[in-house]
Amino acid sequence: MIKNIKKLEKDNVDRVMEIWLDSTVKAHDFIDKSYWLTNYDTVKNNYIPMSETYVYEESNIIKGFISIIEGEFIGALFVDSKSQNKGIGKKLIDYVKNNYNNLSLAVYKENKNAVNFYINQGFSVNKEQISDDSSHIEFIMNFK
Repeated sequence: MIKNIKKLEKDNVDRVMEIWLDSTVKAHDFIDKSYWLTNYDTVKNNYIPMSETYVYEESNIIKGFISIIEGEFIGALFVDSKSQNKGIGKKLIDYVKNNYNNLSLAVYKENKNAVNFYINQGFSVNKEQISDDSSHIEFIMNFK
């Protein structure tokens, strides 16, 4: 396993959710914060348990995580806002690219930083669609 990356342990779910809520609200300022607050329990109680989630740690502090659903869909990639732009997201992406095949993800078109990040990591836009949940346009991106 890559140094600093390990599987999420149940004791650390609250820290992962703290990162998720803070980062997702900041990255998606075009969606009302209440949407994310309403979905918090669904993410914590449904999506995290059904995913293979890996955390990035430094000095025993989780600074980011990535969740893979059904062995190929990146359901989440979030880095603590104080630790962004330090290569943590790239390390997490590289880790899953080395351990999973045919990765895909959905990202909001308006989240230009994330779209550009994924393009720089070798993902390409496969299709554009309206998100069923938020009614915003999202890209489905693939890495092969």
